[in-house]
Amino acid sequence: MGQGSRGVQGTKVTVIGAGIVGVCSANYLLKQGFEVEVIDPALPGSEDQCSYGNAGGICPGSCIPNSMPGVLKNVPKWLMDPEGPLYVRLAYLPHALPWLLRFLAASRKSRVEEIAAAMRSLHRYTFDCYEPLMKEAGCEELLQKRGQLFVYESEDGPAKGAYGLSLRRNHGVRVEILDADQIRQLEPALAPIFKSAVYLPEQGQCPNPGRLVARLAEHAARQGARFIRARVRGFETGPNGASAVLLEGGERRPVDQVVLAAGAWSAELARQLGDRIPFETERGYHVMIGGAETGLRIQTISADRKFVASPMEEGLRIAGNVEFSGLKMPPNFFRADALLRQARPMFRKPIEGEVKRWMGHRPGTPDSIPVIDRARHAPNVIYAFGHGHQGLIAGSVTGRVVAEMAAGQKTLIDLTPFKAGRF
Repeated sequence: MGQGSRGVQGTKVTVIGAGIVGVCSANYLLKQGFEVEVIDPALPGSEDQCSYGNAGGICPGSCIPNSMPGVLKNVPKWLMDPEGPLYVRLAYLPHALPWLLRFLAASRKSRVEEIAAAMRSLHRYTFDCYEPLMKEAGCEELLQKRGQLFVYESEDGPAKGAYGLSLRRNHGVRVEILDADQIRQLEPALAPIFKSAVYLPEQGQCPNPGRLVARLAEHAARQGARFIRARVRGFETGPNGASAVLLEGGERRPVDQVVLAAGAWSAELARQLGDRIPFETERGYHVMIGGAETGLRIQTISADRKFVASPMEEGLRIAGNVEFSGLKMPPNFFRADALLRQARPMFRKPIEGEVKRWMGHRPGTPDSIPVIDRARHAPNVIYAFGHGHQGLIAGSVTGRVVAEMAAGQKTLIDLTPFKAGRF
């Protein structure tokens, strides 16, 4: 158990951000007896939030960093492939380069071992922390424990990923290796192009992440949380840290404690408090095929082509790839169309239905783990951002941990790996 820092405490906590981390934080803060207000320009669970477009995995065994040993040799190939999993707009490259160099540095084996341990420590409690919230909010059906499947188009796919498999096993994650026949028995919706697979039976999925965020926000509101539709532009500070948040339009709202969970917009606000954290928006795309009847039951990842196919309440979601273009450039929906083209051969049945394209801003640190810490010069501000591809997994645990920090209690996990000063 880690020790929560005792900062400036008060009866009210202001949460900046109403995505999955923000609404989980709000619910757990209410359990601690705090008065809670949540500020976000977007409606919780709406298409304007990164949480809405998540592929839906809720995986306690997620412990594989994005940057793994050998990643450097793959980067040129990915960048040269117009439909590849990684894309950097040329004009944005000078801005992204320092982050990318840190990303490559995080692929050292010694560092990967540390990151994997930190990821597992955070994610292993995701079911434990979601289940009471979902029960109280009346949306228990939004957590399905069907496992997670990584499929390969060659027989030696799992062997090529042996290091990642060993990381999972070393951290107590149950792993099963499947051949082509076993794949067909487990997930008959898949086409016979797949020759081997890795099945993680203890993982889970959410069939509608946007609805999950909305239901948890509604539950927090019923318990007394106040939701304010506005954008935070900065802070007013005093000798004890932040004394007020400043909203777009000039409104000043006094604060006791703050949880900064504004996703990809968090780094700029942290910089105003004196913490310069290497941070990028890893823009991600998805296509939603409404009413598609492929028969898929289990979230399935194409390990060769780096995309995720998820059965959702509305149909089939194909998600993936990473684009570095910043927060202001318009979406490049060629990236979404490429996902759909790559996914069509994946299923026995044709993918048919209304196609909707979406782009969102994943809040990414170069080492794949978030920042969960107090601001260095404003101890009444708790950072809870940078979850990257793992926001839905870690949202519930992060919410519980920041509530424990706000109350000055011991935290569920050791927060040393998540310190802002690690970079």
